[in-house]
Amino acid sequence: MAVVVVIGAQWGDEGKGKVVDLLASRAQVVARYQGGSNAGHTIVNDLGEFRLHLIPSGILTPGVTCVIGNGVVVDPTVLLGELHDLQKRGVDTSNLRISDRAHVVLPYHIALDKLEEQSRGARSIGTTCRGVGPAYADKAARAGVRVADLLDAVVLRDKLAFVVEQKNRLLERVYGAPTFDFHTLYDDCLAWGTRLAPYVSDTAQLVHRALAEGRNVLLEGAQGTLLDSDFGTYPYVTSSSPTVGGACIGSGVPPRAITDAIGVFKAYSTRVGAGPLPTELLDETGEHLRAVGKEYGTTTGRPRRCGWFDAVVGRYAARINGFTSIALMRLDVLDALPLLRICVGYRCDGQPCDTVPAALGHYERCQPVYEDLPGWQTPTSGARRPSDLPEAARHYVERIERALDCPVDIVSVGAKRAQTVVQRHPFGG
Repeated sequence: MAVVVVIGAQWGDEGKGKVVDLLASRAQVVARYQGGSNAGHTIVNDLGEFRLHLIPSGILTPGVTCVIGNGVVVDPTVLLGELHDLQKRGVDTSNLRISDRAHVVLPYHIALDKLEEQSRGARSIGTTCRGVGPAYADKAARAGVRVADLLDAVVLRDKLAFVVEQKNRLLERVYGAPTFDFHTLYDDCLAWGTRLAPYVSDTAQLVHRALAEGRNVLLEGAQGTLLDSDFGTYPYVTSSSPTVGGACIGSGVPPRAITDAIGVFKAYSTRVGAGPLPTELLDETGEHLRAVGKEYGTTTGRPRRCGWFDAVVGRYAARINGFTSIALMRLDVLDALPLLRICVGYRCDGQPCDTVPAALGHYERCQPVYEDLPGWQTPTSGARRPSDLPEAARHYVERIERALDCPVDIVSVGAKRAQTVVQRHPFGG
């Protein structure tokens, strides 16, 4: 039995979907543990290209039980749309299970998300406006609607009547925006509950049963460590905890059960939206990374900001999560570059800095200290073993290992499942 957590180690969009899809063949359960439809995991395999937002990336592996855990906030319309699209393409979704404790993203959450973001003006966060933040806020304020509530007409009516009245006052009096009709929303919720009922269960109990039976469990995170609401670049963060602690809370898996924590990094850095990105490249190299890497958001389509690999961020993420290994993604995007740089430290106000500062103003003043390495200028997309990689590419990977004091066990050299170099598989074999 092994429990492996796949964690974004930068600002999200690192390639977690491919890693989960790759490892799912040796797992019996794949559980998504946090985030909502603001996540976007792209998978390319023999079945084609898939873009998933709520359903775990293991859904494309036959026989795997896929869990949407209690830590996820679920937009029923997005989830039902994903189910329809997968089924239309011949993917079996009968093994999907949704936690009865997961919270629901409702239309007023989406409306408030957009209005709150607009009200910030120049100080906007860069949220996807999918209602995720307001849904988590309601969860913390004990005003949320849970998946279990969609299956109980009496409880739903009582809870929703109170919340809709509150939200309508806020929409009307603060924002001067249209309000929601309780009866329409109530009927929609009942209809969603009817369609989702076959998938709903106590998923924490399901996962614990799998552990007791000695099965392999794969926990899938969304976003990345630097977007964690506690350890990320606050306030430019997501509304949940993508870190290893969030994996336990959002799935019901106890910490002592986790056997491996895989940190997923790109071979360079990207970020969507506002907030610090110390190694950002506003030049031809940055444009090259964006073009070759197709760096546009899966959920929003927004262009991603690109920069060199940041080992300060890497060490910070490794320390918080206790990474046992690294999956280094998109090494092939660097193939044509003659010179590569790794940020090995910062200087701020003339002083060295070797961590991610909590104070946003402090972090925004940090300047990267670079170490230069030669590029390899030859394609790596055909590599399947470490020895297949050019010598300079191996040196680049080894330098990242030393900088983060953690082994790189997986190297991705293309979008397809097969375009991967695996040094060590966390499920053995």
